[in-house]
Amino acid sequence: MTYADTGFVCSLLAPDANTAAAVKRMRSQKLPLAWTWLHEVEFRNAARLRVFQNEMSQAEADRTLQTQLADLAAGVYSRLLPDQTALLSETERLSAQHSARIGTRSLDVLHVAAALVLGATEFLTFDKHQAKLAKAAGLRVPILASQVP
Repeated sequence: MTYADTGFVCSLLAPDANTAAAVKRMRSQKLPLAWTWLHEVEFRNAARLRVFQNEMSQAEADRTLQTQLADLAAGVYSRLLPDQTALLSETERLSAQHSARIGTRSLDVLHVAAALVLGATEFLTFDKHQAKLAKAAGLRVPILASQVP
């Protein structure tokens, strides 16, 4: 199973500097990608934040949110619920072992922990710190053309 962080999904559905790399990756990606409550919260908020930052209109944000729901219904994503106790435990373990050295943010650690708890073997991200954490945790992380800090 492949787990994509929310940044990857945002780039896929709402044009930004990483969209071309996300689309290219999806052409060869085995589906479905994991979709958790964490994606749901972060993705929806990211679309609304882009409206606040004048990066997209409300209508564009609404279309982006509807596209994600359609993709979920079409099987691009599979809604999964990681065990919350295991998720919190794995998040703390990863943070304690790696955050001081790698510099990962809380949501980045939560995503990698969710991937591990769900049994993912591959992790898609454009975030270099999150990619380092995912690799340190034993996940395969393809190098994406536009990986940024």
